[in-house]
Amino acid sequence: MSVPVIAGLGAAQPPSASQDELWEGFFSRHFTGTTRSLAERVFANSGVTRRQAAVNPLLEDVSDWPTERRMRRYQVEALPLGKEAVGRALTAAGLGACDIGLFIVCSCTGYATPGLDILLARDLGMAADTQRMFIGHMGCYAALPGLGAASDFVTARGRPALLLCAELTSLHIQPSSARVDTQQIVSHALFSDAAVAAVVVPGGRGYALREVTSVTDTSTADHMTWDVTDAGFRMGLSPKVPQVLSRHVRGLVDELLARHGVTNSDVDGWAVHPGGPRILNVVERELALPPQGLAASRATLDEHGNCSSPTVLLILDRLARSTPAARRVVMLAFGPGLTLYAALLDRQD
Repeated sequence: MSVPVIAGLGAAQPPSASQDELWEGFFSRHFTGTTRSLAERVFANSGVTRRQAAVNPLLEDVSDWPTERRMRRYQVEALPLGKEAVGRALTAAGLGACDIGLFIVCSCTGYATPGLDILLARDLGMAADTQRMFIGHMGCYAALPGLGAASDFVTARGRPALLLCAELTSLHIQPSSARVDTQQIVSHALFSDAAVAAVVVPGGRGYALREVTSVTDTSTADHMTWDVTDAGFRMGLSPKVPQVLSRHVRGLVDELLARHGVTNSDVDGWAVHPGGPRILNVVERELALPPQGLAASRATLDEHGNCSSPTVLLILDRLARSTPAARRVVMLAFGPGLTLYAALLDRQD
């Protein structure tokens, strides 16, 4: 039986702005009073230098838009980004859209029917019998269950699958008049927009997907939330999240690696979702990683911010393009639940 392999990755991002530009040109006025000085410190210590925004607050303030208007704009902006990412991934894999047996779309920042899965299948010329799956509201870890579903389909059917993660967090800046707390400040300081696609095929060259696994601590379900409000989607992010990760991440990774007869020292690529600098510091400490172990994750946070579900795929792409390319990779992502997802990959040449 052929092992499922990630044969092509493709990314697309809207124009970027520096963190300093975003602070000086918008957020320094968006936050007022005593909140402003706190927000300034959070922005300065976010680990982010540049971010991408389909709807740039320096040019267009969406903070007072109703949710309906934000959702209409989501369709306008997400469709071309998704098309670009998918096109690049298919080209990298040497396949056409008509070859795809399953098309999976992950997104938690916009909803509409017909959705991106249907509209992109139409515009790209996918076959009428292409199966589709939409994964919503899983947040930052959605790429990994998406890869798991793609892997299972490829193994069972022997046909290629395509995963697209597309997020437009820039549509969900909250009104300045809304209740402002540290959670909102952190969210507005970190999040960014991106679309990344991955083609999974039965065998061949690329990153073989050995296993996807997870653990969920439902006792901390209120630590990370994403609420639909009349003014877009509002993030809830408890400062206790790093503590929960510290309890679970080592066991999750050790058990995953043990099932495949390897240890931490055998892993030369770590694609860890950068939920923020504290998250990366906790993972680095708990896994006893070397100083450069999370360099790709920190560089991605620095250059792109936290793009939610596409972010771990951006990091994987960076590891694949590094010299030399990472041979064995562990992907880690975290989100509502609190849920931790992990995947083990190794490079096939």
